[in-house]
Amino acid sequence: MGQGISCRTGDENGFFSAVQFGDLETVQALLERDPTLVRQGTVYDRQSALHIAAANGQIEIVSMLLDRSVNPDCLNRHKQSPLMLAAMHGKISCVHKLIQAGANILMFDSLHGRTCLHHAAYYGHSDCLEAILSAARSSHVSLSWGFARFVNIRDGKGATPLHLAARQRRPACVHVLLDNGALVCASTGGYGFPGSTPLHLAARGGSLDCIRELLAWGADRLQRDASGRIPYAVALKRKHVACAALLNPSSAEPLVWPSPLKFISELNHDAKALLEQALMEANREKEKNILKGTAYSQPSPSHSDAGIDDNVSEASDTELCCICFDQVCTIEVQDCGHQMCAQCTLALCCHNKPNPTTACLNAPVCPFCRSTIAQLVVAKVKVVTDIDRDMYSSKLRRSRKSRNLSEGSSSFKGLSAVGSFGKMGARGSGRIATENDCIDKPFDP
Repeated sequence: MGQGISCRTGDENGFFSAVQFGDLETVQALLERDPTLVRQGTVYDRQSALHIAAANGQIEIVSMLLDRSVNPDCLNRHKQSPLMLAAMHGKISCVHKLIQAGANILMFDSLHGRTCLHHAAYYGHSDCLEAILSAARSSHVSLSWGFARFVNIRDGKGATPLHLAARQRRPACVHVLLDNGALVCASTGGYGFPGSTPLHLAARGGSLDCIRELLAWGADRLQRDASGRIPYAVALKRKHVACAALLNPSSAEPLVWPSPLKFISELNHDAKALLEQALMEANREKEKNILKGTAYSQPSPSHSDAGIDDNVSEASDTELCCICFDQVCTIEVQDCGHQMCAQCTLALCCHNKPNPTTACLNAPVCPFCRSTIAQLVVAKVKVVTDIDRDMYSSKLRRSRKSRNLSEGSSSFKGLSAVGSFGKMGARGSGRIATENDCIDKPFDP
């Protein structure tokens, strides 16, 4: 919904039409003649000038009206505020301006009992969603209501913003909400089918991207709705074949973002982006096997020695990860300073699906010095000299050859550019997974 609301009114001076189309000069002239126009509304929906300007993204008129002390929380016929309409129509500049003017982000409309957060999630405006969440985190809402409570706020039918984003196929909004603490396994009340989780609703909508995001944040494929259906059954009923394949309980569990770890919650933006990308790449590699035979299957890239040499050549000026010898070191452990690629870092953190009954996980240790990892940052690029290039190429070939000859190797197995994770043994690296708790172990309900 990128278009703003239309203004159909019999007002002979054309005030509301001028507001809708951003004719600032006409609006100012009409207000000089009759200042009471700012308090009037359209005949049927009782949209004020501020509602119309916000919904149509007319930021200059929004600013002018707010400068004239117009109430930022004025309501239309459905008790919707200008901020709700700006979020609904994706007018980010108006969202920022209204929040800056003190607009109340905790107001509910009378149509569905939804807030501006619900509207931004439903219509897929992730930038508006982030602006509202940022305001909630830094305002009285965080102190009086609690930020986690606001992120999981329910509408009149018991749907959280995450439920709405999943149902409407809005993966970017799903990601933003999960990243801000949305409950991935929350059940609905009367929205959709009673007891539905965001995963049920994503299965119903047939969004592979939403399902990927939810599974990567620990959504339970075995959780049932009020009728006893798991998300897999919902996808099958709706004939979403690829979605059903990912949701099948017998399929391999995806890697899950290790949010319970304290240093993960404290990652800076750049380090977090690197690890999130590595996580999604690793899960997509798993998907290739799961989706074989469906219309969504894709050919796997070849991992020949020739391909390895190409990778070495492309990364010849930077230091390769000493664990997998495939990827450039992008993550650094502080304070010891040891470096790894993002894939190997994830293998340290994501070896088990988090147990929802466990408040926190034991922090993993650095595989080089075995000190507890307290912080991760983006690694500074280390330049590799010409003398070292042959050494890296040789190490890489030997590593690949030994892994092909022996599946019992004590190093990371199959850690490649596409993020296929394996095990790390005990020799100077720290324990990652055993035969009994490796990544692909089915999740017990």
